[in-house]
Amino acid sequence: MKKKISVLIGFFITIMVFRYVPHLPNFTPVLAITFYGTIIFGRNCLVYMILAYALSDLFIGFHNQLFWTWGSLFLIGYISPLFKGLSGRSVGVVVSSLVFFILTNLGVFLSGYYGYTFDSLIICYTLAIPFYTNTIISTIMFSVFIEFFVFSKFFNFIPISKNKIN
Repeated sequence: MKKKISVLIGFFITIMVFRYVPHLPNFTPVLAITFYGTIIFGRNCLVYMILAYALSDLFIGFHNQLFWTWGSLFLIGYISPLFKGLSGRSVGVVVSSLVFFILTNLGVFLSGYYGYTFDSLIICYTLAIPFYTNTIISTIMFSVFIEFFVFSKFFNFIPISKNKIN
């Protein structure tokens, strides 16, 4: 139980720190932590994950895309326990990055920044591709880190969860 709480606190602090530390656009552990957080702790921890984003946004500043960013993070956390086993989690990490890309850029499009035509929708998603590249690379990288340190038998730390982790 102590190890689980330590990991949860570590996730919370990491989310907060990486929101403030200078980094490449969209190159953060946020999606990986959200994805693995609910696998390790169950869906109830989504409240704490969103709270970490909310607290950091309180200091960074709120923006008109909060519904889309927090909503996509909630959806990622909600669906992540459906991905079982190492191969399932690997697919889930890629799906999570894609969900974040699709939903947050839909929010950008619906804000009217590029207009409301089909061409503006294509422009919106096309201009977001470099950000998606950073998102997918960072999410995979941090997921490998989490898999290695949290699920690795080498470190003798396999969290006890409500659902058996395969």
